[in-house]
Amino acid sequence: MRAELAPVTLARFASMETKRPTIPAAEEILGGYFPVLDHGFVSLVDYMGSDEDVERAARVSYGFGTRKVSQTRGLVRYLRRHRHTTPSEMVEFKFHCAMPMFVARQWIRHRTASVNELSARYSLMPLLFYMPHREQFSLQSRSNKQGREEGAPEDVYRRAVERWEALRKDAGDTYGWLLEEDVAREIARIDLPVSTYTQWYWKIDLHNLLHFLSLRVDPRAQWEIQQFAGVIAAMVKRVAPLSYEAWIDYDLVAEPVTRVEREVLSRLVRGSDDGLGVRDGAGVSTEEMKEMGLSPREIRELVEKVSAPDHPDFELDLSTMRSADQMAEAMYEAVPSSFE
Repeated sequence: MRAELAPVTLARFASMETKRPTIPAAEEILGGYFPVLDHGFVSLVDYMGSDEDVERAARVSYGFGTRKVSQTRGLVRYLRRHRHTTPSEMVEFKFHCAMPMFVARQWIRHRTASVNELSARYSLMPLLFYMPHREQFSLQSRSNKQGREEGAPEDVYRRAVERWEALRKDAGDTYGWLLEEDVAREIARIDLPVSTYTQWYWKIDLHNLLHFLSLRVDPRAQWEIQQFAGVIAAMVKRVAPLSYEAWIDYDLVAEPVTRVEREVLSRLVRGSDDGLGVRDGAGVSTEEMKEMGLSPREIRELVEKVSAPDHPDFELDLSTMRSADQMAEAMYEAVPSSFE
């Protein structure tokens, strides 16, 4: 029954001549699978367009090969800096991804993509479950309802792993038994936990992809989805490096400044044709900022904003790239053994 199982359909790519513009750095990874977490992956299945297509859309003209890279870069950065986002919608990406169901539920909240997810009504589910490593096992944050806090005792992690393993074995055994009894697949799957891996094809344009990445590579996002977002960001860098650079500079590392924050900063810094300078005796106390209307949290955020930012960068480890056949075999091996 092996051919019937088909828990995953992986794209196969044939080498052929094309008139479509291609990017060598993207072609190098096209169709390759990059592992994420313990059983997940991200693959760039296809892409359409590049930084030059962003420029052409903005200018509504062609002239292929006549522009200098510096001119393209200048326009791409201008568009990103001034929030002219429509030209970025001309570039598209198609990914094949596998992730735990709880990550998928966060991911799908971004409703600006086309998605086709593995259906457990038709296909047999590979019994693959996400297991957090010790360093990712944390306590509930006391200051952030969506965050984690270090300090989880070793024995709590050990007992959590024991409970997870027992629960998943029981869920997997029950799933396999129901299938053996010829129970409908759409019923057999109902008690699989959200740690179970699902997968989908995900197609999205560059503008909406960069918005997704701004939220999901952020350190405040859940750690697991950050890992997927980091791999995708590195793929964007290969397809549209100028747009990627502008996204880092004007979105990811940039911070919006409110009206009151501008008033605070204007008391500290003065501008002129010669540049910026510090005002004599400049200083604004916490109490003064409160009187100007900033809450304690806003004050903390402003202090963070004026600190020199880190400069994140994302790269793919090509040594980890696997073929479609290798990934498919791993999926097949995790299907309930009674159906081999």
